[in-house]
Amino acid sequence: MRMSGYGLAVLLVLLGASSYGMLSPIVKLTYGASYTFEQITVHQVGMGALLLWIMVLFRKGIWSNPLRGPWVKLGSIGVFGMAMTTIMYNQALERIDASLAIVLLFQFTWITILIDSIWNRKWPNRWNWIAIIIVLAGTVLAVGLLQSGIERLDRVGAVFGLLSAVSYSLFLWLMGRVKFSGHPVMQSAIVTTAAFLLIVLLYGWHAGAGEREWQMAGIGLVLGTLGQVVPTVLFAIGIPRIGSSLASMLGSMELPVAAIFAWLIAGEQLSLWQVAGIVLILCGIIVAERRSGKRLEETSRLEE
Repeated sequence: MRMSGYGLAVLLVLLGASSYGMLSPIVKLTYGASYTFEQITVHQVGMGALLLWIMVLFRKGIWSNPLRGPWVKLGSIGVFGMAMTTIMYNQALERIDASLAIVLLFQFTWITILIDSIWNRKWPNRWNWIAIIIVLAGTVLAVGLLQSGIERLDRVGAVFGLLSAVSYSLFLWLMGRVKFSGHPVMQSAIVTTAAFLLIVLLYGWHAGAGEREWQMAGIGLVLGTLGQVVPTVLFAIGIPRIGSSLASMLGSMELPVAAIFAWLIAGEQLSLWQVAGIVLILCGIIVAERRSGKRLEETSRLEE
């Protein structure tokens, strides 16, 4: 049975979210190997941009003039979406557990709802408000506030985690609205290059790893593939076909993937309260997209 274009778009967004979910525990392990925030962030986005341009240059039918088209808008996605999300999220991972960082990142669910509401000048509907309440309740459980209180929570790390949620919301929202007639890999290369230029400008002076440069480059290759190449290309293909609102629901796959890999790879413990909180957050995302018929209508309008 052949998968429809809509079904394929849904699958691609799910795979992109899963890839991004695997990133958190690997970054956490890299911090544990005494690499710095600057080294990790610059190499991650730099290797991601390099891989994308290699794909552009060595595969037929991908190249197009990057200055012909909405390159300013794509650059804005790279700066305000990808670069700021990577910076804020890596800062959060330096201070808090990967499982907690991903929970804070997932506040993008209700933030995206608010951005949509502000843009459309319309209050969130009843189901959106219910979803926001469920997500916030799940967050309280998942970050352990009922167990240990706010005193044991690294507040700076929590702020960075929430800021990453804001920038990630902008990334998903803008990706669903910028029309690019070229190949998705070309689009991703432009977005990632804009992100890399900002990150190099901010942190390039402290990004060298000395004798461990080749090892850092290898780690950056893995991080760039999981964090920049795979999700950006798959989102560029899938999100315009399904819309940013549905994409935010499908992106929920990132949460359980990150939590499971934080347990398997980084050895972080997950309490029953945290698992319950993660389940609540996923339920909130499903509630936010309850009116699936309306989403399908939006999808058909996007494809027209």
